[in-house]
Amino acid sequence: MKRVIVGLSGGVDSSVAAYLLKEQGYEVIGLFMKNWHDDSVTISNECPWLDDSNDAMLVADKLGIPFQTIDLSEQYKERIVDYMFNEYEKGRTPNPDVLCNREIKFDVFMKIAVELGADYVATGHYCRKGILHKDGKDIYQLLKGVDDNKDQSYFLCQLSQEQLAKSLFPIGELTKPQVREIATKLDLVTAEKKDSQGLCFIGKVKLPDFLQQQLKPKEGIIVEVPKENIIYNKNIPTFDSKQEELRYLTQKIDYHLEDGAIVGKHQGAHYFTKGQRKGLAVGGTAEPLFVIETNVDANVIYTGQGKEHPGLYKKALFVTNDELHWIREDLALNIDETMQVMARIRYRQPLQKATLYKVDSGLYVEFDQPQSAITEGQFVAWYLDDELVGSGVIS
Repeated sequence: MKRVIVGLSGGVDSSVAAYLLKEQGYEVIGLFMKNWHDDSVTISNECPWLDDSNDAMLVADKLGIPFQTIDLSEQYKERIVDYMFNEYEKGRTPNPDVLCNREIKFDVFMKIAVELGADYVATGHYCRKGILHKDGKDIYQLLKGVDDNKDQSYFLCQLSQEQLAKSLFPIGELTKPQVREIATKLDLVTAEKKDSQGLCFIGKVKLPDFLQQQLKPKEGIIVEVPKENIIYNKNIPTFDSKQEELRYLTQKIDYHLEDGAIVGKHQGAHYFTKGQRKGLAVGGTAEPLFVIETNVDANVIYTGQGKEHPGLYKKALFVTNDELHWIREDLALNIDETMQVMARIRYRQPLQKATLYKVDSGLYVEFDQPQSAITEGQFVAWYLDDELVGSGVIS
């Protein structure tokens, strides 16, 4: 009998995942990961880990499976929290959920599971795993969840073949309403529980408070750049090569104070991210202001009015070789090769048509349509049909 260790988070998805595995005849063990200690920055009582671990325990009890809590807060601090502070300091915007899966659930947690004699680790993610046989060996595929509305493949975009080999996603074939229905029939305590928001495993954290622990407030100015500014109407040069054109398309606009008017103050450019609208506290504009660029060195935020502001849009992005990741290593592009894909630059974004171009130093992703708020530090993921084949950090 194969042994599976399920990461029970105290939510409905992982509860039903555990039940389904038991039904399929696996020996199932539930583990709750405690990743956070500092209650001072969680929004009180919203979803403290205590309630979650309690719910996870009640579910395990109901399903008749062994249960234990493991404390991974040290590894979490090291691999996720410190990384986040570091990225924000550089003016990049990290995605803790993607990292959490790569570094914690499918690495630290998986190693613990293997030590406990597990054949597989399972989670309550809405995605599916496929297996192909190619040149005499198994190749694992990461496929979208059946529920388009809930597909979470993006969060797993950094997994490797070794990690996928040992992973199971029992609810990937179901929709959220079906999952809730199963939980209700089983009378699980998590059946009606709301989906958790906030940082993965920390609960509802106020991000600025969280960042302020490490990143000291530093007053700076907010500049509004009008959409009519000449910088948006430059003539596009002629290019000698596709690579030259791509280099041009991915360039950041170099903003200066004289490109706009000072409209307010902020408490630190490192707290803000491209495309952000909340938290600027500048009123009196015809349309809401959006962050179009942050300069953490000069501590200046550049903004523009309305979500159609030209400063928000770009057609291409670049991923350096050391931040480029192929789940399907067999499909990795060689220099000068291209691939037509569907890609997204954030979790909820509908997939966009794009072309990948492999060059010496990394990979360009050129979209058919300009994309809003391409943000350094976030992950771009690309798909062929239903399959997520690769991803990278936007540089």
